[in-house]
Amino acid sequence: MSSSPAETVSDIAQSTPPGTITLVTGGLALLVVLSGRPWRIARNLITLVHEAGHALAAVLVGRRLQGIKLHSDTSGVTVSRGKPEGPGMAFTALAGYPAAAVLGLVFAGLLSSDLITVVLIVMALMLLGVLVMVRNTYGVFAVVASSVVLGLVALVAPSWFQAIFVYLLTWFLLFGGVRPVVELQIKRRRGAARDSDADQLGRLTAVPAVLWVLVMAVLTVSCLFAGGLWLLEPTVA
Repeated sequence: MSSSPAETVSDIAQSTPPGTITLVTGGLALLVVLSGRPWRIARNLITLVHEAGHALAAVLVGRRLQGIKLHSDTSGVTVSRGKPEGPGMAFTALAGYPAAAVLGLVFAGLLSSDLITVVLIVMALMLLGVLVMVRNTYGVFAVVASSVVLGLVALVAPSWFQAIFVYLLTWFLLFGGVRPVVELQIKRRRGAARDSDADQLGRLTAVPAVLWVLVMAVLTVSCLFAGGLWLLEPTVA
């Protein structure tokens, strides 16, 4: 029994994409992360995931989440109430910078199991959660714009395009999770980030802020390495 062209395309998209797609999307994501203006635009997504990481950590440790703000300069802030010190507050402060790379690692794991649709669902749930908590106009715009793009891909785009989009998104989260940590340390050396997450962690713990930057770097690079291996496995197998 022969299958229709539509069924063939769907079958291909839901299986592991060809190695060329994996390599091309990875290369494109890396170019965006290393670029100037394209990175400044795309970095809004990294900031969104960064603040979502803070928010999720705050909820997990029992803090009361009050709101999220996303700004046009790609900065953001998540406000929660609870004990101003202790392990819970430290975990909340730490969760932001590694969040994008960790999410990329989760997506890479899902893609290694051919769960492209699940990646889209997880991304949609994250955007919905942030939208509920966002508290400024630009933040609403950024989340809604991201949701529109995701909705068009999930509901209108053909399956092969969904596969390309999801692989590109996953690579971008993995690579994009590393650059902000590097930028953070550069700003700290210039004295321009005295209230950064790492400096807050330094004040909350007995560990110097520079070591917390190192922890963030190790976490993000480890996620990139592990996620990259998952994504490239069909290519090198």
